[in-house]
Amino acid sequence: MNTDLTEAQKDYAVFLPSISGFYATFIGKQRFQEYVEPARIPVGIDKMESMNFLNSKEGAFHYKWALYSAGHAELDTNKFSEKEDMLRKRDRENSWLLGDSGGFQIAKGLWPGDWTNPDCPLAAKKRELVVNWMEEYMDYGMMLDIPTWTFQDKKAAKAANIHSYQDAVDATHINARYYMDNRRGNFKVLNVLQGSTHTDADSWYEEFKDYCDPAKYPDTHFNGWAMGGQNMCDVHLILRRLVHMIHDGLLEEGLHDVMHFLGTSKLEWAVLLTDIQRAVRKYHNKNFMITYDCASPFLATANGQIYHSIRIEDRGKWSYMMAPGADSLKYATDKRKFSDAVITDNILDAFEDSPISKHCKMNDICIYAEGDKNKVGTIKVKAGDVDLDKEGNPLLDDDGNTIVRKKDSTSWDSFSYALQMGHNVWMHIESTQRANREYDNGKFPYMLINDTDFQKYGVVKFKEIVDEIFSLKDRQKSLDLIEEFDRYWMHVIGTRLNIGKKAVNAQTKFNELWEYK
Repeated sequence: MNTDLTEAQKDYAVFLPSISGFYATFIGKQRFQEYVEPARIPVGIDKMESMNFLNSKEGAFHYKWALYSAGHAELDTNKFSEKEDMLRKRDRENSWLLGDSGGFQIAKGLWPGDWTNPDCPLAAKKRELVVNWMEEYMDYGMMLDIPTWTFQDKKAAKAANIHSYQDAVDATHINARYYMDNRRGNFKVLNVLQGSTHTDADSWYEEFKDYCDPAKYPDTHFNGWAMGGQNMCDVHLILRRLVHMIHDGLLEEGLHDVMHFLGTSKLEWAVLLTDIQRAVRKYHNKNFMITYDCASPFLATANGQIYHSIRIEDRGKWSYMMAPGADSLKYATDKRKFSDAVITDNILDAFEDSPISKHCKMNDICIYAEGDKNKVGTIKVKAGDVDLDKEGNPLLDDDGNTIVRKKDSTSWDSFSYALQMGHNVWMHIESTQRANREYDNGKFPYMLINDTDFQKYGVVKFKEIVDEIFSLKDRQKSLDLIEEFDRYWMHVIGTRLNIGKKAVNAQTKFNELWEYK
């Protein structure tokens, strides 16, 4: 019987695990072959499908919401793909998937083409593939935007032919019109907002808001919003933007029900976004849903980190805690329960089990012993010994000297990573839900409560300010209230440590004053 995190979600803003292609591959390929030998799967997990949290019947835990990026997808829908079967053949009634469009790949120069030219064959083909892919597999999908920071990287700027803010705007218009003209209606579109400063973010909104307007596009209008750039991390800007959307008629029930925040991982934001969602639902759109994503559960594992506990202290910093996991060749025959062993051996100070980790022994994670070869033939060597090649010969540096390992070769195989990713996903979802439960029980993170700057008001709570902002029926009164609490917003640290408004935010001010060449 699985654990249902979908039911535990209640009315909180919805975290979307940004599923890695590496993780999906294990679930998808195991459906068609013994990609992982059954004996390698820990007893109690039973089968690979247990690691599929989108599977409401067979997953060790069920959580229906996720994000998957076109940037690392097999976009050709006519091409069979075992590795993506988890996503392509999911139960649509019990799962909900948001497609990221791949704008990040353009901004990194990984999807080359003249994106300012609607007739460029490379760009045109990619647009077609992305839209078709979303039509087939996504519930919602983001418009293919060109991030305004693309031109700051000379290599990426050249690859995409984006050399200014205006180029990014013009290219995104091309993509937006393509979405409007060519989608068949199997997925709903989120209008992506970009801009690295308040000025650019405001300008971008004015440029692109009409795509969400049912009065101008009654049959093809976009169905919600995705907050990128400064919009996703600056609460002052976010609140202003929402007020304008409401009074512009662009956050309407049944028409614009979803707003996504890209790359948002802080636990404090899990409750901050819940406050905003609840206030908008209360006063304007009862169906309004805020979602936010991050890839941390997967990236952490790739960097050798494992989630071990959750820290939620009243008036303190809230966070999920991670640290380097157990990784030593000496554990290859160790059959102790993983969560017990990492504590006993002082690898970690604390460890909260998940429906995945509770079935793992130490040697389910640390599978390799000294002298073992991995799948590519590399010989495992202990710290202090000479590193060896596939034939067992000493590895030499550029000067012809033998290379002595400073630490053990990794004892993990690829499935060790997958197991820990599954654990980390559970822990991240649990941390967002626990944060919201504790918040509702009266605990507050430090950055959402202020009793120093606003002594005339007493203790100032974020949820109370937000509720009042959206309770007001007059646009200007709401905006004035946001400005009244200008100093308060400076305490709210966003993604990538961005804070506050343009006049005092170092990053946004830098971007305003300096032009990239």
